[in-house]
Amino acid sequence: MTTKNNQEKNESNKLLFKKIKELIIDECFEESENLIRKAIMEFPHAPEPHNLYGILLEKTDEHSTAMKHFRIALELDTMYLPARHNLEYYGTFFSKGKCAYDESDCIDEEENVDNYKVSYDNRGIGHIIRRD
Repeated sequence: MTTKNNQEKNESNKLLFKKIKELIIDECFEESENLIRKAIMEFPHAPEPHNLYGILLEKTDEHSTAMKHFRIALELDTMYLPARHNLEYYGTFFSKGKCAYDESDCIDEEENVDNYKVSYDNRGIGHIIRRD
C-alpha cells in the first residue's frame, strides 16, 4: 500500500472517530454503538474504537464493561494516552476533569505523564499521593 493510500485511510479513520465522538456527545448512543462495532471489525488492532466504546458504555452506566474496553485499547497500544487517561478518570471514586475521546484531550498529560508523587511523613515513611 502506498503512502498516499495510508494517508487517505488515516484521514478516513479520523473522520469516522470524530463522527463517533460527536454522536456520543449528542447522546445518539445506538447509532454510535453501531459505528463503533463496525470500526472494531474493520480495524481490530486499533485502540481508538475500544476507547470510544468504553466512553459510550460509561455514559450508559455499564462501568465494568467500559473498563474492559479501556484496558483492551491500552493493550493494543500501550502508549495510547486516551485509554490510560480514561482508566484513571473512570477508575477513581472522585473523578476530576473530563474523559479523553482522543489525543487532543490529553495534551496536559503528555507534559506530565507522572500523575503521582512520593511524600514522606515525619517518620520517613513514603506515601504515594496523586498530583492535582
